[in-house]
Amino acid sequence: MPALLSFPNPVNEKTARSVAGGVLILAIVALATQWLWLSAVLAAGFLLRVASGPRFSPLGQLASRVIAPRLGEPKLVPGPPKRFAQAVGFTVTTAAAVAWFAFSSALATNVLLGLIVVAAGLESIGGLCLGCVGFGYLMRAGVIPPETCEACNDISRRYRQTA
Repeated sequence: MPALLSFPNPVNEKTARSVAGGVLILAIVALATQWLWLSAVLAAGFLLRVASGPRFSPLGQLASRVIAPRLGEPKLVPGPPKRFAQAVGFTVTTAAAVAWFAFSSALATNVLLGLIVVAAGLESIGGLCLGCVGFGYLMRAGVIPPETCEACNDISRRYRQTA
């Protein structure tokens, strides 16, 4: 069971950005149509990706099997920050779903989905993963132990990898 529910490390950056593009599209559709129930679909996708990377996520499968291979050679990045980013996405979209289904608050759901649009847009279009940035700050603050991500902790490894 542990192998089944494991997150890949390293992660193909092109797959991560493709997944973020799908999340961006779904969140924009939810906001444009006011189909705020899509916040629950987004939350379920994030949960599946937190639990096992792209293995059980339809969006993760599309990104890893169809989209990313067409974008050229994989660009490998550490997995733990990407998993953290998925967990943040899960938290925000779950809060959006709760706001919609439990409290019928379109305003709160729209604001939370707006945050997802910003984060997914930065990741998919600009290559800036806000969850990964937050992960780095938490590592430097000592909240996340260094052994959680050896590659994140030792920047010289990144230079050796690109050389």
